[in-house]
Amino acid sequence: MPLQLIVFDMAGTTVHDSDNVHESLIFAFAKFGYTIDREDANSVMGIPKPVAIRVLLTQKFHLEPTEEEIEAIHEVFLENMLDHYRTSPDVRPTPFAERTIRTLKKMGAKVALNTGFTSDITNTIIDRLDWQDMVDAWVSADEVKQGRPHPDAIHLLMEKFGVTDPANVAKVGDTPADLQEGTNARCGWVIGITSGSHTREELQPYPHTHLVDDIWQVVQLTVDEFAHA
Repeated sequence: MPLQLIVFDMAGTTVHDSDNVHESLIFAFAKFGYTIDREDANSVMGIPKPVAIRVLLTQKFHLEPTEEEIEAIHEVFLENMLDHYRTSPDVRPTPFAERTIRTLKKMGAKVALNTGFTSDITNTIIDRLDWQDMVDAWVSADEVKQGRPHPDAIHLLMEKFGVTDPANVAKVGDTPADLQEGTNARCGWVIGITSGSHTREELQPYPHTHLVDDIWQVVQLTVDEFAHA
């Protein structure tokens, strides 16, 4: 049976990212006197940002942060990211992202996005790229009970489109959290993009069905699925 639903990550997978998310997180921590580096930020890429902030405060700084402390850092991150996605000339799709999405839709699949961002950032990106009609749906971290690596967002999208068997779902992303999410949802295809925040070597240890160098290879992988449906 062919793939019915393909769920793509946003920043680093379908939306160009030059470490902007990493830098915004580093900036937000610095605002409150905490120093983190890119490796620290990369270790929590893909998961809901309030969760990421809690993880870093707990594991790196050995603190027991309050919700108010987490929210204060997240608010700075949020403001910085919103400004970037509203105004930066660097905001654009990744190479072949729009072509990939259009092709998969023509092949009969539903194409959706999910992200570790909250709805305000997600909607800003959708508006900036004029993707309201490009993709069939999108889900932000604050729209589900548990964000990545939990499978809630994928389950919500499956319900929306009446997809009952996760074997007919593909999850595509550039972080370990994406691969873990797809695996936890029991997706038939769990595809890692090695041109985003994590290298092939960094993604290799995490469960996956495929690792690809660019997003267009997702189309090449799925052609046989539709051809033999």
